[in-house]
Amino acid sequence: MTTYQLHPIGTIHNNGEDMFITLSPEYIPALQALDGFSHLQVLWWFSDFDTKEARTVLETEQPYKNAPAVMGIFATRSPIRPNPIALTTAPVTYIDYENGVIHIAYMDANDNTPVLDIKPYTPSMDRIESPAVPAWCSHWPISQEESADFPWEDQFNF
Repeated sequence: MTTYQLHPIGTIHNNGEDMFITLSPEYIPALQALDGFSHLQVLWWFSDFDTKEARTVLETEQPYKNAPAVMGIFATRSPIRPNPIALTTAPVTYIDYENGVIHIAYMDANDNTPVLDIKPYTPSMDRIESPAVPAWCSHWPISQEESADFPWEDQFNF
């Protein structure tokens, strides 16, 4: 089996009031020309769930209401996966280019989570006009903006 080495480029900070990403100093030059992008795609490591046991889980009992009784882990957004890599599209509120700090409105990551990579969100490459989803989740919001007011707590079995 081939193995790969990943090197975090920064850290997500979530202190309950502010959310921001701090880049390691050597990666600050990579922020050039991000001006004008309203959202970034952030690849990050589910570091709090990176255990040998968690990496072996391939199926889970119905995590979502109305979902199939058993689901493959790739059909979920669970942090428990063979490679605990996460992807979040985060709204940018401000970028401090001098200090390498990206302020974001929201991200579903814990404090001190490692960031693996950042890419700009571009609708021509990242937006799907009419995506298909299974019936059990077809009532979920169709955008991140609508998700803010959705009662997500009613959708999960945990």
